Amino acid sequence: MNKILLVWRFLLLVSIVFNGSIAYSQRQMESLGRGLVAVNQGQGKVYIGWRLLGTDPSEIAFNIYRSVNGGRSVKLNKSPLLKTTDFVDSGIDTFKSNTYFVKAVLKGKEVETSKSFVLKAKSPALPYLSVPLQTPAGYNPNDASVADLDGDGEYEIVLHQTGRGRDNSQAGITDPPILEAYKLNGTLLWRINLGRNIREGAHYTQFMVYDLDGDGIAEVACKTADGTIDGKGKVIGDSTKNYVDARGMILKGPEYLTVFNGLTGAEIHTTNYNPPRHPDKLEPTQEEMRTIWGDGNGNRGDRFLAAVAYLDGVHPSLIMCRGYYTRTVIAAWDLKDRKLTQRWVFDSDASEENRPFRGQGNHNLSVADVDGDGKDEIVYGQMTLDDNGKGLYTTRIGHSDALHVSDLDPERPGLEVFSIQERFGDAGANFRDARTGEVIWKKPSVKAGEDGEGPGRGLSLDVDPRYKGFESWVAGANITGMFDTKGNKIAEKTPSVNFGIFWDSDMLSEILNSTSIGKWDYTNQKTDVILNASQYDCVHNNGTKSTPALSADILGDWREEVMYRTRDGKELRIFTTTIPAVNRFYTFMHDPQYRLSIAWQNVAYNQPPHTSFYIGPEMKAPPKPNITLVKYKATTKK
Repeated sequence: MNKILLVWRFLLLVSIVFNGSIAYSQRQMESLGRGLVAVNQGQGKVYIGWRLLGTDPSEIAFNIYRSVNGGRSVKLNKSPLLKTTDFVDSGIDTFKSNTYFVKAVLKGKEVETSKSFVLKAKSPALPYLSVPLQTPAGYNPNDASVADLDGDGEYEIVLHQTGRGRDNSQAGITDPPILEAYKLNGTLLWRINLGRNIREGAHYTQFMVYDLDGDGIAEVACKTADGTIDGKGKVIGDSTKNYVDARGMILKGPEYLTVFNGLTGAEIHTTNYNPPRHPDKLEPTQEEMRTIWGDGNGNRGDRFLAAVAYLDGVHPSLIMCRGYYTRTVIAAWDLKDRKLTQRWVFDSDASEENRPFRGQGNHNLSVADVDGDGKDEIVYGQMTLDDNGKGLYTTRIGHSDALHVSDLDPERPGLEVFSIQERFGDAGANFRDARTGEVIWKKPSVKAGEDGEGPGRGLSLDVDPRYKGFESWVAGANITGMFDTKGNKIAEKTPSVNFGIFWDSDMLSEILNSTSIGKWDYTNQKTDVILNASQYDCVHNNGTKSTPALSADILGDWREEVMYRTRDGKELRIFTTTIPAVNRFYTFMHDPQYRLSIAWQNVAYNQPPHTSFYIGPEMKAPPKPNITLVKYKATTKK
């Protein structure tokens, strides 16, 4: 290991030990309320949870109040609650309406009152909140995102409604993708129809929902085309144009990038999509496309990814991407004064220096500050871009379908990456340093010198308290078992390879797969089911990928929620834990890396979110996030 790397690691470790984090400019972050939620558990018990904010003083405590049928409010706790941000109310008459709220307590005084949550009379004992939908005929609710669209400090849902869809490798006409925005009570705020010139499928419609201009309410950004209709009914481009060919592909015509107002769905600004399919032609030939992307039928050239990143450490930028099997082009955009301006473009084919970055992308990506400078990098599969749009490193391991970035090994300074390898076998499972790309360990999926398929999925979570840090495992190929952070095999069997979720009261992750949440029994090497949402008529999305609409810390305390659609497509159901907590953390949504992972979770082959800090047994207190909260002013947008 070179001396520069050793010095960097030493300085980073010293900073973390003595300061908890490196001091940089504060990132703009959404100003959230307490996210209070109350769930009828049956037998006269009601579980209540609320948020601790990333900016709250460590000594803040809470009092919880209840009123019945609109009567006088009564404090339920004897002394201010400091250990957790949840409470179980017992002996409750749930045939009556029960209204709950909390008051923050500092230095013995109540200083803030939360919004109330009303548990309606005769509310059934169900572990979820229901969000009624107005799903268009022939469509089904698919991936979702959350953000504060109206400035009230609580989350709204942006939902991708899907009809007929096709993979890039498949011919066939698709239905126009539709985006909708809902409040948690089911109020439909707007509907955007992306039109016939945007193809439906996992690799096409990547929508970013985030406060891009720092005005306190989120925007929605995605690729658009002639015929897109915004939330106010305005048509973008020329509605008479139809660029769909006989195979159902869209390989010509203008491509746009549009930012929409999150509150109204109205177009804010539209510009030409960059990266384009061809640098200067709207109708390139198949041979020209083959030269640029590796094929001429749109399979490789129409693979899109997207993200949001704090490239200057303060303001969020929009990241729009094209290609990962061969050529890779990534563009960064800023929204300022209601206009999109290009920050930088990285093109793997623009120079010999960039050529090693070809073919390293995944069906997903991640965003994290991997070098500790307070600015975000783009972890694009097996390569990483620095905040300035320059290549930071490439491992040359190649394309895969899974990616996990966090402090996977708390005994090493900085972050690590666990990924897989779809082909060529020497690194079917691989674990690397997120800053340098140094491969710490790897496991081959085929014998040396042979070609073949590698693993199709991979997961990294802390599920076994006997080993420090995350455990990692894959599905498919010839790699079996579970590995610790050093690459040692610690189990012969593995859980499912999909998502993780924090659901119970310990510091270990639970397993989220399809509609099931389970606990890994590391002694008997099996998964014990805690919750199965299919019992509540819920179904998963995205075929064999078996993913929820969203998994995120949406409500209540630091534990996560999971959102599914009902079988008939008429509801989203947000499941939240009712297991009493034993400690408290600030909401993961105030950890910038985690919050950005919720923005990119809907992209292509969905991956679970991870925090920037280690969560597990014997963990240290999470570092305070270096953020400044941006509150919405009603006069900001018109």
